[in-house]
Amino acid sequence: MKDDFKNFQKYFKEYQQKFGLTGYRIYFKYEPLDSFAEITVGQNDMVATVTLNSDLPSRDKPHKDIRQSAKHEALHLLLSRLEHRACTRYLIEYELDESVEELVFKLEDLIEG
Repeated sequence: MKDDFKNFQKYFKEYQQKFGLTGYRIYFKYEPLDSFAEITVGQNDMVATVTLNSDLPSRDKPHKDIRQSAKHEALHLLLSRLEHRACTRYLIEYELDESVEELVFKLEDLIEG
């Protein structure tokens, strides 16, 4: 499934450009995860690592959408500065996580491509 990983990188970079997130240094990994993909962002260093699941369970394979996963993670990058700043305030972390995830899903539906 190396083609999936190459396409994931290509699509992520397209969204990175589209969202104007060119100030980040991006690294990619292809390894087992508990989700389709994930991103970790070092906001202070402007570095992100985007990982695609290399060992997707059979039950999840019918739902695999490489472009959608790349867009989802790029949207998390788009929101990372907001999330970082909000985490320096006084609130319960899961409240912020829920709000950010809800917004990412809404933006996925609004943004084509």
